[in-house]
Amino acid sequence: MLFNSIAFLCFLPIVLLGVGMLPGRWRNPFLLAASYFFYGSWDWRFLLLLFATTCVDYWAAQQIVRATTPQARRGFLLLSLGTNLTVLGFFKYWNFFIGSATNLLTAAGLHVSPWTLAVILPVGVSFYTFQSMAYVIDVYRGDMAPATRFRDYALAVAFFPQLVAGPIERISHLLPQLLARTRPTAERVQVGITLMALGFTKKVLIADLLAPEVDRIFSAPKQMSAGLLLKGAYCFALQIYGDFSGYSDIARGVAELLGVRLIKNFEQPYLSQSITEFWRRWHISLSSWLRDYLYIPLGGNRSGAGKTYRNLMLTMLIGGLWHGANWTFVMWGGLHGAYLAVERMLGVGRERADWAAIRLFGWVGRLARMVVTFHLVTLAWIFFRAPNIGAALEYLRGIARLDHLSAVGPVPFVAALAVLAIDIPQYVSGRHTIFSQMPWWVQSPAYAAVCLALILYGGSEVPFIYFQF
Repeated sequence: MLFNSIAFLCFLPIVLLGVGMLPGRWRNPFLLAASYFFYGSWDWRFLLLLFATTCVDYWAAQQIVRATTPQARRGFLLLSLGTNLTVLGFFKYWNFFIGSATNLLTAAGLHVSPWTLAVILPVGVSFYTFQSMAYVIDVYRGDMAPATRFRDYALAVAFFPQLVAGPIERISHLLPQLLARTRPTAERVQVGITLMALGFTKKVLIADLLAPEVDRIFSAPKQMSAGLLLKGAYCFALQIYGDFSGYSDIARGVAELLGVRLIKNFEQPYLSQSITEFWRRWHISLSSWLRDYLYIPLGGNRSGAGKTYRNLMLTMLIGGLWHGANWTFVMWGGLHGAYLAVERMLGVGRERADWAAIRLFGWVGRLARMVVTFHLVTLAWIFFRAPNIGAALEYLRGIARLDHLSAVGPVPFVAALAVLAIDIPQYVSGRHTIFSQMPWWVQSPAYAAVCLALILYGGSEVPFIYFQF
């Protein structure tokens, strides 16, 4: 069930009505049933997988606190991690690893027949497995107590606004809100509606309108001029931001209508002045997960410069692989790891240092750093979007020809202006809710314009890009 679908527009009012009318003790069981229905509408078999991993993680967390020896506690932790990683590895990476091993053996002169299965990727599996692993790790570390009732934990995992594409909520943040059963105030309803309007604007009116041009250019890079290839890269950078941040805004808006506040997943990332800052603003729930459960346990920056660079590279390579079973994602993660390592060597982001490569002052320097950062990010997006490494390199070779640069045209610039019209007020004010605080005579025509535009351009129900991850 897509957020931008007729089915969801029918589903949401029923859920809101049920939550509003049912007694408090029935609210969470109703929400759990609604969330399972939402997820099962994709494929009921995936619902069985979600339920099975939920059972394992709930039981493992309970056994961790009851265990009397460190070895037993560690055993239950490994059971949970092993289950989640096995599910993730089989459904997401089986054919990838088999195919890579076959290619490696063939290159070595050994001809083997690959054994592959037609494995269907369960929607949202990367998100809820990371969420569940974080919960069990937090219980193991003593950072939170385990859920006392299975249905409460099951709802925290399956809570439908954030289930299939994040944010990757921490159970320690989400579960207390669900247990509180807080009814939304009029102010929170207004915030929720505003966030949903912003999300649909980003998704339908920016990302979806850019998608056909991006598909056309990336499907045949050899036939495109450098100008068109640049256009495709710029458009994809804006498309994926509008698509994913739009989903996150809709998810947060829906949650607000249910009395739950999800964490912010995006903080105007294309206004970042460095890659380090970009990763504090882009997919915040994933970057913080990788920091807390991978980078810091690896040693972080505590063991000297060499190991710090190693930890950065490993974290970003795994972060790239998390996105999908393709070497292009590994390359994308490797590029960002290299960016972060170089910035650390240059002292970027430290109070006592500045970016030596562009040491300018005032707004000129900030703007220059934003432009450079955006282009570094866009360069990496080419690998993210390309079907394979060869196609990505062909794309870059085409750009290097620098022919017909005027073919870039106005489309990416118009889309960028639309993104900036949303991001700059939020960036300057420091509040995602700035639009909900505007006067009614500003909000009313804005909502009307968004509704009209959605009616005119929103009939295609284009899936969200991150559903494939």
